[in-house]
Amino acid sequence: MKRPTAMIAGTGHAVPKRVLTNHDFAGLGIETSDEWIVERTGIRQRFIAGEGESLTSLSADAARQAMKAAGVTAPELDFIVLGTASPDRLLPATAVEVQAAIGATRAAALDICAACSGWVYGMQVAEGLMATSGAETVLVIGAETLSRIVNWKDRNTCVLFGDGAGATIVKRSTKGRGILSVFSRSDGTLADLLHRPAGGALRPVTPEVLAEGSNCITMAGREVFKNAVRSMAEACDRALDGAKLSATDIDLLIPHQANIRIIEATAKHANMPLEKVYVNVDRFGNTSAASIPIALDEALRSGRIKEGMTVMFVAFGAGFTWGSLVVRF
Repeated sequence: MKRPTAMIAGTGHAVPKRVLTNHDFAGLGIETSDEWIVERTGIRQRFIAGEGESLTSLSADAARQAMKAAGVTAPELDFIVLGTASPDRLLPATAVEVQAAIGATRAAALDICAACSGWVYGMQVAEGLMATSGAETVLVIGAETLSRIVNWKDRNTCVLFGDGAGATIVKRSTKGRGILSVFSRSDGTLADLLHRPAGGALRPVTPEVLAEGSNCITMAGREVFKNAVRSMAEACDRALDGAKLSATDIDLLIPHQANIRIIEATAKHANMPLEKVYVNVDRFGNTSAASIPIALDEALRSGRIKEGMTVMFVAFGAGFTWGSLVVRF
């Protein structure tokens, strides 16, 4: 087992004020039901950003909590890495707007677009920065306002997603704590199974694009499910191999909160009983890049994760992208 370079020193999360329950969809004119949604996804509610709430404001709130937990100040940050598929603006990166919002005057800042795998990819970037560039303190954020890019007439997607942000302070490892292994992969040949067909520079937003809703998320659900389970299973195996551990060595699995079926299938492959799997998809929905850091913050603050525990994280997202890491706390 390698000696850890980077460790998680503090976490935080933030969600919008508005809660949208499954029962609320009837008032939006969407033909669905609480029973239909819960049976297929395990989701009962999600948080939806409203006026005055943005990816930047949610990220900044989560970052402040993480900095407080880690005992660091914004000027101490060397880098800010923000994973998102729903930035406030296409230019500049949301990370630099978060930098300005929290007063991280000496940090470099960048966005990562790896969809639901964004936080896992960001953690790998943070570890690399510490190994190669002399960075001492890195803020890694996963954040989304997906409610603003879903088609609210498509019940197969609009019921899935929620908004929120999770933040992590990464510092140099001490006492053997930290990242034991990382793994990441992608497959762009399957990009059209989960994507936004228009709205970028290739197909800018036009009245026609807005009318057809092609600027919103489109998903081939069954194919995404199959690839997600297979890829997250591979990621778990590779992360365990990299750490020279087995499933019995893992105290808690925190998977991307896509839906309960994917979570259960991933846990089964990893030989992890559901009692050792953290699940909050019922309360937050699929918050994409934010889902793992939100769950991590909840698990730490509730005492589900204690010092000395070994935790595995695994994610899968549009791209396709997938990845995992094993961390000792």
